Amino acid sequence: MHGFIGEFFGTMILTAIGCGDGAGINLKGTFSRDQNWLFVSLGWGLGITFGVYVAGTLGSKGFINPAITLGTAICGLFPWSQVLPYLSGEFLGAFVGAALVLIQYYPHFKASKDEADGNSVGIFATAPAIESPVFNFFSELIASFIFIFTLLDLGNFTQGLKPLIVGLIITAIGMALGGTTGFAVNPARDWGPRLAYTVLPVPNKGTANWKYAWVPMVGPIVGGILAAGLHVALMK
Repeated sequence: MHGFIGEFFGTMILTAIGCGDGAGINLKGTFSRDQNWLFVSLGWGLGITFGVYVAGTLGSKGFINPAITLGTAICGLFPWSQVLPYLSGEFLGAFVGAALVLIQYYPHFKASKDEADGNSVGIFATAPAIESPVFNFFSELIASFIFIFTLLDLGNFTQGLKPLIVGLIITAIGMALGGTTGFAVNPARDWGPRLAYTVLPVPNKGTANWKYAWVPMVGPIVGGILAAGLHVALMK
């Protein structure tokens, strides 16, 4: 139960800060509108820092990412008995975090009439800068591999200043590798908010672009498995 609670609240914090960052720079009438990519990368980096702190304090390993949960389980680094509680917490937490952003920015969603006004699923979920499914998949795989492989070398990354290091890794990934697909690097962070956008009463919403959603699901999971597998192989 502690694993579920930690992953739920940690992922909720991550998603609320990250998607809130997206809402602030896109929607009409906000003080932060039209900020740059560094603003985005820092927002998501700090979101994961605070999410890991919360998750670790509440008794989980601070994965807050199904790609880490599944990758470590498949490679023998995490017990399968904990996988379902962790995944449930991650996806539900991401959904609730997105719902909080909708409440926070509701008047701004109402003021933003369409995608031209900044009101799109891109506030909540990722999309490619140039649509090329195979290369979009590899973009997510590579970014996720580098993130998770580095992460696993930190040991228990919920302790001390390590969550800040995790956030800096995400910020670096966003700045260096995120410009192609928006660096989901986390299926829950994409699918939870994308589902929230689909089913919740978001004013003036457009398409949720589910035809693309396989990329931020499969790419990070494959990247996580490869990262965990290589970590195990090198540590033998």
